[in-house]
Amino acid sequence: MSCFKNILPVMMIPFISWSTLACAEGEKLVEIRIQGNRRIEAAAILNTIKMRAGDSLTGEKTDADIRAIYKLGHFQDVQALKEESDKGVVLIYLVQEKAIVREITFEGNKEITTDKLKEAVEFRLNSVFSPKDLAKSVAKIKKLYGDDGYYLADVLTEVKKTSTSDMKVLFKIVEGEKVLIKEIRLDGNKAFTDSKVKGIMETKEKWFMSWLTGAGTYKEDVLKNDTLLIADHYLNNGFINIKVGEPVVKLNDAKTSLDVSISITEGEQYRIGAIGFKGELLEPEAYLLTKLKSEPGSVFNRSILRTDIGVLTDVYGDKGYAFATINPLTRLDNEKKSVDMTFDVEKGELVTIERINIAGNPKTRDKVIRREVRVTEGGLYNSSGLKRSKQNLMNLGFFEEANVATARGSASNKLNVNIDVKEKPTGTFSIGGGYSSLDGLIAQGSVQQANFLGLGLKANLSASLGGVSQTYAIGLTDPYFMDTKWTLGGDIYRSEREYTDYSRKLSGADIKGGYPISDSIGTFMMYKYEIKNIYQPSLEYLAYNNADPGNYPLGETTTSAVFSSITHNNTDYRMDPSFGFINSFSAEYAGLGGNNKFARFITDHTYFHPVYKKLIASTKLTLGYIAEVGQPIPIDEKFYLGGIGSLRGYESRTVSPITKNITGINGAIVYTGGEKELFGNIELTFPLLPEAGLKGVVFFDYGNSFTDTSKAFPLLTSYGGGIRWASPIGPLRLEYGIPLKPRTGIDSSSGRLEFSIGSMF
Repeated sequence: MSCFKNILPVMMIPFISWSTLACAEGEKLVEIRIQGNRRIEAAAILNTIKMRAGDSLTGEKTDADIRAIYKLGHFQDVQALKEESDKGVVLIYLVQEKAIVREITFEGNKEITTDKLKEAVEFRLNSVFSPKDLAKSVAKIKKLYGDDGYYLADVLTEVKKTSTSDMKVLFKIVEGEKVLIKEIRLDGNKAFTDSKVKGIMETKEKWFMSWLTGAGTYKEDVLKNDTLLIADHYLNNGFINIKVGEPVVKLNDAKTSLDVSISITEGEQYRIGAIGFKGELLEPEAYLLTKLKSEPGSVFNRSILRTDIGVLTDVYGDKGYAFATINPLTRLDNEKKSVDMTFDVEKGELVTIERINIAGNPKTRDKVIRREVRVTEGGLYNSSGLKRSKQNLMNLGFFEEANVATARGSASNKLNVNIDVKEKPTGTFSIGGGYSSLDGLIAQGSVQQANFLGLGLKANLSASLGGVSQTYAIGLTDPYFMDTKWTLGGDIYRSEREYTDYSRKLSGADIKGGYPISDSIGTFMMYKYEIKNIYQPSLEYLAYNNADPGNYPLGETTTSAVFSSITHNNTDYRMDPSFGFINSFSAEYAGLGGNNKFARFITDHTYFHPVYKKLIASTKLTLGYIAEVGQPIPIDEKFYLGGIGSLRGYESRTVSPITKNITGINGAIVYTGGEKELFGNIELTFPLLPEAGLKGVVFFDYGNSFTDTSKAFPLLTSYGGGIRWASPIGPLRLEYGIPLKPRTGIDSSSGRLEFSIGSMF
């Protein structure tokens, strides 16, 4: 009996292939063919098998080849077939390709869009169908619904073949009603109230605004993480034996809500006992103790302990020991309820920086980046220097991202620093029109480049034409003049503006420079020369000035002045700070020639602090004083407050000493300006659309401008809110301020809506 057409199903090959091909065992193959394939090329299949024409046929080799074909993942069945031909034995691999998904449809989904459901499906159109992927897809879709509160949602599937090789998949969704968490029950918490513990959790109970906030939605992974947050809170308050049980989630009998139960075993509260050090100490223990936040007698806090480990690591890292290990050894005294801590230090090798590699900067020159880096090639490793380098690069405003990482160098004691930046547009061109709360109708055009020629130069060319103002300016500043730390720049400008009591034309130019004392302290100096003309006085101002013409003369004058300032800025990100201080003091003296003479001093202080996540609180205080230098102070140089830059809700330049009841004009008011100013604010900013750079703000402003200190109080105050947008043409502010006590005949009790495009204060 001859051997022919022996069919070997792939799943049975390990057991029967040898015997069924036994009669052909050892025969020479004259040809190997592939049959049954439609999409997959025969050549691709033949490439995966070991046997070739001319080889001896064996069951073992056939088994191995079938497994190799099956592993390609395109076939649901593979069989071996032997035929006799005139020339000899022909081996045929008969394959059955897996079906291809040609259609994916959904039914019954109302709460989740089809596009979002498609993202959860593990397979795509025109891909190979897999029952395993189908099961994963069902699980992911159920999780999507569960994360939105549809805890009872069910997903059914129908798989239909439309041809021998094609199929369609239908997901039938039964969404059910939304099921939210009605109550979170805590058991065992004594040190902290239920409200305190629940406040730590991300999972919340449902309330009447759940439709907006999403509170009450059950998410398994979030609830599990909540147990870690609770445990972490206890560990940060001395409860080192805390145990938080697995959350128990139950559906109520009516299947309308969920109840969550969490058991807590607090244990006793422990305080810090003795603190010591051992190992390779580079500094006296007394010095190292000053670096720690942990103190003997204080409640043990695991978070602070982690911070202390980081601080000590930086102490060694700043001396070049990049691989220093700080191991905190603890010893419990259960009677005293205390934890003794010993920091065991291994300093490791002294490490130097071998190379600094820069990538991702096709526009910005390498030197612009290197001059902000606080480590040097060939110098010792410095952990604080690396952190500062990243901060400096982000503060330039040239990059969306700036990653600073280390990598092993050519030896164990050498590291390379890899700086990878992602550039962002630093030039803006705008032309258009609008309405300004200060200037009325306005047309404007500007070209600005914060990274001119990729050298870090700051260049601007701008013009603004408004209903009551015109401004033109051109300027260029090099923050690292001739590759030194000196800043050098200059501006030429011209403006014309109509104020309440008069109009002013001004043409001027300045040359400015500066030098950084450190990364957080900088100095600035400027000389300016201005020609200005005060004209078109109002009838009220003219009457007031005629009564005492020596005070504020009209006509053309010149100002020759020097200005200097020193600024301390240790904020985390200068473009948009979330914590830190900005402190500055400036002095200006006019009198180096020119007609106008005065001395002005201003001190400004702002503090930023995160309140909760992205909710940032800030407070600002500004004090100013301008003094006569042998002659009256020009009226336009005095202090005027009001408007979006100082006291929101009050009209610009109306917060000032005023003169009323001028002879011959009943009810007239002239704003004469103050020789002193005091103003500030408290603000809370929060993200609205983080991806678009849109924020919300609420504020409280206070301040006054005065000459007689006894008339400084009570301060004028206002409150309000608004939005801020980091728009492509610059930071935009739209804010509404309401005076708390409007001044009769001057302020609107309903408040003022104002906007500006420019730097935020």
